[in-house]
Amino acid sequence: MTISALDPHAALVVVDLQRGVLGVPTEPQTADEVLARSVRLAEAFRAAGQLVVLVRVSFAPDGADAMPGRTERAVLGRTLPGRWDELSDELTGHPEDVVVTKRNWGAFHGTGLDVQLRRRGVTQVFLTGIATTAGVESTARAAHEHGYHVVVVTDAVADRSADHHRHSVEHVFPRLGETGTTDDVLALLG
Repeated sequence: MTISALDPHAALVVVDLQRGVLGVPTEPQTADEVLARSVRLAEAFRAAGQLVVLVRVSFAPDGADAMPGRTERAVLGRTLPGRWDELSDELTGHPEDVVVTKRNWGAFHGTGLDVQLRRRGVTQVFLTGIATTAGVESTARAAHEHGYHVVVVTDAVADRSADHHRHSVEHVFPRLGETGTTDDVLALLG
């Protein structure tokens, strides 16, 4: 785990830290630990004059705008509770942050995320959030494909399965970019 550099224009991209997601049990970090580390990082990014992007997933109440296509396991098979898609209060309230609403696993497809980053000259994205193998990994893959330097903050991401999380951290993310801990990133931000 090593992060080689902090680009002059970087962004923290926080994936799906919202009411409905934060209530799901996660491993190897709890959702509360992921949220606390993401909040620390967001504060440090803001203090350093870097961009913070808050990503949330949301669908129409009937799921009509959810991901199409046949799957063996339904993504939305139940009615979602009210306010499930609201971002955590601990992250919100900063007008300089960019908020992106997605309808897919990844934060790039069908959103204005790439445009928002490019307009600000961002060349590097640091990713936190839940779930490691879904929203975070999909966003990391797309960021890599869009030409960004990708950093996944390994102790600020979690999944429903520690084994699935570990596979992404050990085998997928090193092929898409760099990895490091919250403390590694905070040290870079100085």
